[in-house]
Amino acid sequence: MKSIRRFTTVALSAALMAGGAAALAPAASAATASSCTYNLADHNAQVDGNGINYRSGPGTSYSSKGFLYDGDDLRIYCGKGDWYYGKLIHRSKSGMAANTYGWIRKDMLLSLAG
Repeated sequence: MKSIRRFTTVALSAALMAGGAAALAPAASAATASSCTYNLADHNAQVDGNGINYRSGPGTSYSSKGFLYDGDDLRIYCGKGDWYYGKLIHRSKSGMAANTYGWIRKDMLLSLAG
């Protein structure tokens, strides 16, 4: 029993040293700005609509972080296809915290100004 425990400890230590960072890294499907295919030079935008999903990635297959409502302010950084990546400038009308990053479909924005 003692030798099994020692072997397990050694094996775990070796695994952590060899690939621990990979185990702690976010899943490959976790979308961030690195998913962008073009930049937008940091523009402000307002949401045009109510109950708009603010998503974890650029598509409807990604989970919703919450809802955005008419007039919620975003800072847009980049995009992929018809989706923009940005962050909330202020707390959203639905209660999402300021500085929450996410994705929104570009036709859900009222304006995009530099």
